[in-house]
Amino acid sequence: MPRVRRDDGSHADGKPGVKRSRASCLPYGRASCMAVGLTVLLLPALAGCSASGGSSDGKIHAVAGENFYGDLVSRVGGDLVSVTSILNDPNVDPHTYESSPQNAEAVADATLVVENGLGYDAFLDSLLGASPRSDRKVVDVQKLLGLTDGANPHIWYDPATMPKVARAVADALESLQPASRSTFEANLNTYLDSLAPLTAKIAEIQGRYPATPVAYTEPVPRYLLDALGFRVLTPDGFAKSIEDGTDPTAADVAAQQDLLTGHRVKVLLYNNQATSPVTESIKTLAGQCGVPVVGMSETMPAGKSFVDWQLTQLNAIESALGGGQ
Repeated sequence: MPRVRRDDGSHADGKPGVKRSRASCLPYGRASCMAVGLTVLLLPALAGCSASGGSSDGKIHAVAGENFYGDLVSRVGGDLVSVTSILNDPNVDPHTYESSPQNAEAVADATLVVENGLGYDAFLDSLLGASPRSDRKVVDVQKLLGLTDGANPHIWYDPATMPKVARAVADALESLQPASRSTFEANLNTYLDSLAPLTAKIAEIQGRYPATPVAYTEPVPRYLLDALGFRVLTPDGFAKSIEDGTDPTAADVAAQQDLLTGHRVKVLLYNNQATSPVTESIKTLAGQCGVPVVGMSETMPAGKSFVDWQLTQLNAIESALGGGQ
């Protein structure tokens, strides 16, 4: 998704614009050209030091582009796997991420890598390309789900995604360490069972609040809202502009505001990791109009599992609608 904004909020043509917390002018998850270039230059040496088949601690070294995938790998792999998650800070906009030499070293040493795809963690493609190894397994979630470029990249919000990723990760681990297949299968089943409360909560909310009209600042939770059966009334143009870091048209802003002032939506879902004056003004207006605001993040908070994180957000939605915790 192209980003043509400068850090000062102006467009490339010099016209004033909306300054966002996203500093990057590149597609989703890509580091700046300089940062990627410097990291890639370091990779041959790193790869040369760590491209041998086994690891000194006897564990499978894995890298996940995002911490919710890292959480999954840790739970399926258990004590047999050492996991590094690259995007892991819920207080930082993941779209501004710049890869580091430490990330490069982790990827060079990894025999399992899990990436989201859809341009969200494209920095991994550069790191993988610079440190190839024949014994490495890569789980590309975009390819796993058969999604084409341009699809909404926040695919972990689709309840069907994580079970498929878990199965693919277990298969990869079993290929890397066949003798531990029974352990990985047991861990996989435990992980899949842990998703049951999440499935139950989605069904509960869907049953209590069918076809609920909602708005969002950008489509981070769109897959989840679809699973809940909610109706998203936010203009597509508004959401896309905010997602791309460009200015929504006056008509789209007015239409989004009308959803709040006219009380046409029951809740506003707000991306609290990527903000701008426009999204802040929409959030403020929602408060003034008595429309509940629920924050949604792109990165799993520290100390929470994927299920804990998602249940917390679902409980917040349920509470905003007048029920639940």
